[in-house]
Amino acid sequence: MDENLHMNIQTHYQTIETVGQAEFADRGSKFIGYAYPVPDANKFKSILQSIKKEHPKAHHYCFAYRLGLDGNLFRVSDDGEPSGSAGRPILGQIDSRELTNVGIIVVRYFGGTLLGVPGLINAYKTAAALALQVTPAVRKTIDIIFDIQFDYTRMNEVMTLIKRFSCSVLQQDQQLFCLFRIGVPKESEQDFLKQAGEIIGIEIKKITK
Repeated sequence: MDENLHMNIQTHYQTIETVGQAEFADRGSKFIGYAYPVPDANKFKSILQSIKKEHPKAHHYCFAYRLGLDGNLFRVSDDGEPSGSAGRPILGQIDSRELTNVGIIVVRYFGGTLLGVPGLINAYKTAAALALQVTPAVRKTIDIIFDIQFDYTRMNEVMTLIKRFSCSVLQQDQQLFCLFRIGVPKESEQDFLKQAGEIIGIEIKKITK
């Protein structure tokens, strides 16, 4: 039972690192999909505003995003389209690829012919899917953040430890007493702490958001 619980601990997540853009047309209407890596809701809001400035004559700016390492934070918008015809289909494409920290905006230029709800669902879904197809998904490690303080004479031991566990160095202040902020892969946290504890004089503090 304990082994199964350990196997279910989430240690990685999937996201994108570059912007994807693609177009889809149906009966005169043009749908332009943009997929963005998004760290938080405020960043997405600024991206949305820039897209609106780039396309001032568009009729709709529908979107969806999913954020957080647990993927629990999301939002969808139909922006005037029939309820459920735009935002949810866009979110469905993010979820079908098991992505997080991703936002997709689909800009619509109305072509004069009503597409109906099924047509809209297909159009927004397709534009979102095409935008994701041109930007590869990347698998990232979930890191636990620590501050470590140590005497400069222990530098070689600390750097060896950091490399051994593929930790990322986020900040560093190297003086007589050194202070590093590092990201430790979640799957290696306990082993890292055990070996770090064997270094004389090191102080370790876990950083919680």
